[in-house]
Amino acid sequence: MGDNSLYKFNLKRTKGSIVFNGLSKIIIVVILLFGYSVLAQNDTLVLKNNNRIVGEIKSMQNGVLAVETDYSDSDFKITWVEVAQVSGKQLFLVTLKNGERYNTALGLASGTGKVKLTNVGDGRVVSIQDIVFIKSVKSSFLSRLDASISVGFNLTKSNNLRQLNVRSSVGYTADYWQLLGNYNSVRSKQDGSSEIHRTDANIKFTYFLKNDMLAIFNSEYLANDEQKIDYRFTNRVGFGNYFIHTNYLYFGAAAGLALNNERFSDDVGTNRNSLEAFGSLELNLFDVKDFNLLTNIIAYPSITEKNRLRVDYTLDLKYDLPLDFFIKFGVTYNFDNQPVQDASKDDYVFQATFGWEL
Repeated sequence: MGDNSLYKFNLKRTKGSIVFNGLSKIIIVVILLFGYSVLAQNDTLVLKNNNRIVGEIKSMQNGVLAVETDYSDSDFKITWVEVAQVSGKQLFLVTLKNGERYNTALGLASGTGKVKLTNVGDGRVVSIQDIVFIKSVKSSFLSRLDASISVGFNLTKSNNLRQLNVRSSVGYTADYWQLLGNYNSVRSKQDGSSEIHRTDANIKFTYFLKNDMLAIFNSEYLANDEQKIDYRFTNRVGFGNYFIHTNYLYFGAAAGLALNNERFSDDVGTNRNSLEAFGSLELNLFDVKDFNLLTNIIAYPSITEKNRLRVDYTLDLKYDLPLDFFIKFGVTYNFDNQPVQDASKDDYVFQATFGWEL
C-alpha cells in the first residue's frame, strides 16, 4: 500500500513537472517570438513635427516612404520631405540623386536632415533629401516587385458600341539593374464598321552605371489597324543619363541604335527591315498632391531608309486613391512620315482607366 502511494505521488509530481516544463517552453517561445518581432520592427523615423514612428521601412520611391507597423492594417505612406531623421539596422538599397547606389544600413547622424550610411566607408553622412530611392534588400522576391493594372470599358446603345481598354505594367528592381514590362490594349467594335485593334507592349532592361548613367536594352511591339501595322518589333540599345534626379521629379535622355522589323496589312503584305538611330526624353513628375505624371517622346530617324522619321509619344496622368487604387488618363501617339500606301501617317488613343497597383 505504501509502495502504491509513493508511486501515485511520484506520478503526480512527474505529471506536474511535464506540465510545468511544457508551459515554460511555450513561454520561452512566446518571448523569443516577441523579441524577434521587436527586432524586426526596429526602424525609426522622426518627422519634422517631432512625431516618431517605429516600424519596418519597406521602400521609398517617387518621394513617398512606405513603413509597416504592428498597429496598422496597412503601410504608412509618408512624404519623404517631411522626414527629419531616419535609422534602420536592416540592409537597404539606397540611391542618391547623383546616381550613386549603396547596400547599407541607416544610422542616426548629428543634426536634423542628415543620415549616416553605416556600411559606406567609416559611415558616410548625407542629406536626407539627397536620397531618392530606398528598398529593403533582405526582403522577399515580391517586395522587389512592382505591378499595376487598370481597365476601362465603354458601352453605348448607339451603334452597339463596345470598347475595352487595358493598361498594365510589372517591374523588378535588383541592386544594380531593373526590368520593366508594359502591356496596353484597345479593342473597339460597333455595328456598321470593322473591329478596331491596337496593342503595344515593351520590355525594358536598365543597368545602372556611375554618375547617373544608364545602359538600356528595350524591345517594343506594336499592332495598329489605323496605320495598317500587322506588327512592328523595335529593339533598341543605347545609353542614357538623368539630368535631374530628385524626390520631386526625374528628367533624363537616352540615345542609341534601333533595329526595326515590320509587316503591314496592305494589299501586298509589305515587309520592312531597317536600322534606325533613336533619341528620347522622359519626364517623371511626382509628389504633386496625389498626382503623378509620366511622359516620354522617342524620335527614330532612319539610317537605311532615306528621309524616313518615326515618332512615338506617351503621357500618363495618374491620380492615387486609397488602398492602392488609382485613376489613370493616358495618351499614346505614333507618327510615321513614310507609311505604306493608303495608311494614315499617325494614330493616337486616349484612355481613361481605373486600376490597382502592388
